[in-house]
Amino acid sequence: MKILITVLTIIAVLLIAFNATKLDFNNLFDGESFTAVLTILAALCAIVLLQILRLSKKIEKLQKRS
Repeated sequence: MKILITVLTIIAVLLIAFNATKLDFNNLFDGESFTAVLTILAALCAIVLLQILRLSKKIEKLQKRS
């Protein structure tokens, strides 16, 4: 599970980097730039959710030890 979370996090970071190249800072909310902004926000949400999952698995593992 740890490897899967790491791989998905790396994919999300790569999506952010790719979509950052598509941004047009003069017109952020028009056309392709708007799609890039939405994809960046979605990837950031995915990273946050994956880190929450990672931490919950870590806590679960610690509770099983006790």
